[in-house]
Amino acid sequence: MAAPPSSSSSANIMLAVYEKKPTSVDLYRPLRNYVVYNYSEREAQSLDDDLQTLKSMRADLERSPAASASDSLSSRRDLLQRYYRALSAVESRFPISPDKDHVNSITFVWHDAFKNKLKASQQNVHLEKAAVLFNLGAVYSQIGLTFDRAGGSIEGRKQASHAFIAAAGAFAFLRDNESTKAAMGGSATVDLSVECAGMLERLMLAQAQECVFENTIAKGSTPGVCAKISRQVGIYYEEALAALSVAPLKEHFDKNWFSHVQLKAALFYAEACYRCSLELHEKEEIAEEIARLKSGVNALSEVKKSSAKGAAPQLLDAINKLEGNLNRNLERAMKENDRVYLMRVPPASSLPPLPAFSLVKSMLMAEILDASKEKMFTSLVPDSSAKALSRYTEMVDEIIRTQAEKLQQGSELARVRLKEMDLPDSILALEGNFTLPTTLKEDVEAVQICGGPAGLEAELQQLRDLRRVNQELLVQTEELLQKEATEDAQFRSQFGTRWTRPQSSTLTKNLQDRLNRFAANLKQAADSDARIERSVRDHSALMSILDRRPIESALPTLARPIMSLDANEDAIVGSLKQSLRHLETLGAQRAGLEDMLKEMKRKDDILPKLMASTGSYEDLFRKEITKYDHICEEIAQNIEAQEQLLLQIQAQNDEFAAIFNLEDYKASREKSYKQIEAAIAKYREIKENVNEGLKFYVTLQDAITNIKQQCSDFVMTRSIQCRDMIEDVQRQMANFGFQDKNAAGAYNYPSGGPPHQIPRSSSQQQVNPGNMAQPPRPQTSYYNQHPEQPTMPGGYTHHPSPYGTTPQQQPPPPYHAAAPGGGPPYPAPPQPQQQPPVSHEYGQPAYPGWRGPYYNAPAQQPATHPRPPYTIPSPSPYPPPHQSGYYKQ
Repeated sequence: MAAPPSSSSSANIMLAVYEKKPTSVDLYRPLRNYVVYNYSEREAQSLDDDLQTLKSMRADLERSPAASASDSLSSRRDLLQRYYRALSAVESRFPISPDKDHVNSITFVWHDAFKNKLKASQQNVHLEKAAVLFNLGAVYSQIGLTFDRAGGSIEGRKQASHAFIAAAGAFAFLRDNESTKAAMGGSATVDLSVECAGMLERLMLAQAQECVFENTIAKGSTPGVCAKISRQVGIYYEEALAALSVAPLKEHFDKNWFSHVQLKAALFYAEACYRCSLELHEKEEIAEEIARLKSGVNALSEVKKSSAKGAAPQLLDAINKLEGNLNRNLERAMKENDRVYLMRVPPASSLPPLPAFSLVKSMLMAEILDASKEKMFTSLVPDSSAKALSRYTEMVDEIIRTQAEKLQQGSELARVRLKEMDLPDSILALEGNFTLPTTLKEDVEAVQICGGPAGLEAELQQLRDLRRVNQELLVQTEELLQKEATEDAQFRSQFGTRWTRPQSSTLTKNLQDRLNRFAANLKQAADSDARIERSVRDHSALMSILDRRPIESALPTLARPIMSLDANEDAIVGSLKQSLRHLETLGAQRAGLEDMLKEMKRKDDILPKLMASTGSYEDLFRKEITKYDHICEEIAQNIEAQEQLLLQIQAQNDEFAAIFNLEDYKASREKSYKQIEAAIAKYREIKENVNEGLKFYVTLQDAITNIKQQCSDFVMTRSIQCRDMIEDVQRQMANFGFQDKNAAGAYNYPSGGPPHQIPRSSSQQQVNPGNMAQPPRPQTSYYNQHPEQPTMPGGYTHHPSPYGTTPQQQPPPPYHAAAPGGGPPYPAPPQPQQQPPVSHEYGQPAYPGWRGPYYNAPAQQPATHPRPPYTIPSPSPYPPPHQSGYYKQ
């Protein structure tokens, strides 16, 4: 039935289709039971949201739409599209049929759209899909009627035309994909047949083209263009009329539909004759003009006789108006021909067909209704489809692997061939863009970051400074012991036998031995330093190449020949560079082809097609795998083109090498490479020796500082004991003098008892330089102890002597000079000794500004540092730095 017209215009009355009405059906419970039975309850729970969504869409579909509201029609359209995609997902995963192993409790029932009393009932999802597609086309046709097509509304007619095109697409998709399948399921209504879907498609295209024709007239186009567009409108109506005139549609549609379509077909045929006659009149082709006008008038006269009953009044008015225009122009043309032209009017049967031009075609709905991206039920994959997909995936993977290997082999072949020809390095060398091998360049950069050969002098100066500091510390320590020994000898000479404490040399023997070993170490270290400095001087010329910045400036240049016979060097170089650029382009194409292969595989999802396929999987595989043929052919062409290009580059490079004497340049360049490698090796050797020396001096400084602290504590304690002993000796001498005086006056009789015994202080104890941490305490008389076997006072008995030969207190090993044949000039640096807590009163810094890794003494002013025992001339004009790369480690 026709929907009510949206305009009062007499010319643009059109038809729309009402939707089919469904009967309620429960999809949720049967589909869920199928999942539970064939898969698991857990899988059913995971799909519950999808099942609920499907149930909700079916419930919305069963509600009667409000056809008068455009927004409701748009929502209805979207619902039908979503539901159709959901049904496609259901079809691929749930077999709905009367079979006992299938979902056999779902029955779809739909009423005929044109005869509501007729209905179809099937256990077949294709009936549901076909009905949804029919309703989608119907909704689009209803949307087309909602736009204003009257008067000058060009935009309204344009939007209406698009809606009718979409409706035609929906009916065409129904005809091509679902009509036949729905008919195979059992009972089916006529409205879903192939014939009906095809008729509705032509009807919608006719109305879409009619909208275009009205806009063409409104824009004032020429009569010839209007005639062609109008004729195509008539052709679409004629095709729809032909379908309505035969079974099964002849007795199925209302008479009003037949009359409407027949009148429209005649109307637009006569309209085409009228527009064509206007163009013929301008060309003064009066005879054909009269024949076209007569043909149009006859068509309208005949259609009014057969189809006027039941037709819309607006349409009859349009026909009568057009018929009047035709008759007026026909009368005028016949008068002009009788009076002026006197041309013979040809019969209508002899005239060629009127030209037609279509500006509309059915919308492609495949992409809109594509369910391959549908998210519903994605986790539910039947075993047969999964196995088939695995097989297809293996086929695709084999193609990808084979083609990727070809691409990689092609790239590797190009790289090897270019390396053999020394390209593009030769071209770059000719242009002044010299390059070093990557590994060699990294080694040079590492040397330059460390300061390079020019920075070795600063590190040698650090060696000298550290050696001087160690010598100064050693001299200071020896002076401490010597001063104490001199004072002890003076008092021993002054007091004679009364000075009974042990001599200093007895107590400091271990300290003196260690100091002597340190002195020997310093002497050997000085010899090693001298050898390092001599090595730097001897190889400075070799290593100077490492100070070149950039290092490429040290490489030889590839120069043009001095004499040229035909001056074609530039042409040879230009052609070679062009070939290299072409080769690079081929390489970039291979990279793009490989990415294209991966992207094709990523997007190649045929699972929906597999699950919807009813034929052989192998046939589907052969069809789908052909999509890779094109890219495989491109890869083969790329490899073949590279082979030909490499042969061309080889010939061009041979000519280039002959003109520019490339062999001599390569030999000179290799010589420079070897010189740089030798310089790096020598620099690293010297650098390693210098670092060993720095580590040794720092560790030795720590050891000497430790022993100096022990000597300072020893001297301090001996000084305190010395003062106490002097007091004791003076008291003894005073007592002896007093006793002699009394004896002389008393005739040698004692005045009293025995001599008074004076307690001795702790200063009269023997001194052990290993225990200086505690102040002395009063003990027994110093003189009651044997001078050669001193007994340790109670305050020191728990501490071993620091001058013993325990491993922690061994002096560092002597510096062994490097053998002439190679090897480092320094041994491993001495291990730092366990230091006692440093006294802030006696601790000594290494030297002003020095902060070694082992230094922990408080900083002191440079002015307080004792002068070195000797002056070492500096061979370098640069002042020694306070820090170097080594000290920052």
